[in-house]
Amino acid sequence: MTPEEAQAQLDQQVRETIQWHFSPETGCPFWLDFAKKNFDPRGVVNSFADLIAKFDHFQDESLRDLQPEVWVPAAFKGKPFNIFETGGTTGMPKQRIGWNDYKTDYEEFSGKISDEHFPPGGAWLMVGPTGPRRLRLAIEHLANFRGSSCYFIDLDPRFVKKLISNKQFDVARQYMDHVVDQATLILKNRKVTGLFTTPKLLEALAEKVDLYDAGIRGAFVGGTTMTPQYVRFMVEEVLEGRIGFYPTYGNTLMGLAASVPITPEDQFSVTYYAPQPRAVLRVVDPKNTAQVVDYDTWGRVELTTLTKEFFMPRFLERDEAIRRRPRNQYAWDGVADVRPFGAMEKTIVEGVY
Repeated sequence: MTPEEAQAQLDQQVRETIQWHFSPETGCPFWLDFAKKNFDPRGVVNSFADLIAKFDHFQDESLRDLQPEVWVPAAFKGKPFNIFETGGTTGMPKQRIGWNDYKTDYEEFSGKISDEHFPPGGAWLMVGPTGPRRLRLAIEHLANFRGSSCYFIDLDPRFVKKLISNKQFDVARQYMDHVVDQATLILKNRKVTGLFTTPKLLEALAEKVDLYDAGIRGAFVGGTTMTPQYVRFMVEEVLEGRIGFYPTYGNTLMGLAASVPITPEDQFSVTYYAPQPRAVLRVVDPKNTAQVVDYDTWGRVELTTLTKEFFMPRFLERDEAIRRRPRNQYAWDGVADVRPFGAMEKTIVEGVY
């Protein structure tokens, strides 16, 4: 696909999504009410550029404050929905409802991982947040889609963040050890070939078990910042260059952005590409968010989600990243070296997630 073809595909997705969410026959109460109070974008927003020009930034407080039913498209009315919460914040969490988006997202992602590293039929182990997180169902669906089953070790990221914020580092360490011990037990007693976890937990796990000898051939890693120096440490020391390394960047509101294989020229800088046209990532100027920054320049991450289940225009993520050029099979911009927004100016608590 050329960049021009990718843009045409995205513009078509915008038109279809706008028509769906703002038509009384198919749309959801939230966006139908928005159209009454503000403007009806049907016939007005005909491209992604129009969307950027016409819509302000989506306010995520709507996902905290409003009952989930306001997000149910009329076409889905009467169908029970999943309720997914976002990860590590305190207070009332943001919630996104859904039906099949997570399956579509992860089935698409399946084509981007190697059978050598995640052999079909081989069991997986996820060490991470389950509970109300979309990730639990998504990872299990991905494993099932590839003919595999998945073991789970739960992690409560909110508890970890609370402990670290309160400077209860000894308790946080005990909790981390508790999680790692459970994962170690599974690896020693069950045949597992694939692993999904956070960088810090993977590092701690590798101190307890020789991952390759335990049968691990591929590792999905995501959830916290990975600098190029840390990526190199993970690839060369933790995974010893023998286990497939798959950094991921995703969340409940976006889905999953895949990383491109790291080449020597990257110097261990990881670049992710959104699952366009279902979701779009831009790296924008924090002081003028209508504008993207130049390539290879830092800016704030802006997310737009465009599916029949969920429409979210121009949400400013709590992340910053380097804007990268299209590459390999991706004919659109990527985001690299993702870290919390403002990480260079203030201390950010990430915990183990």
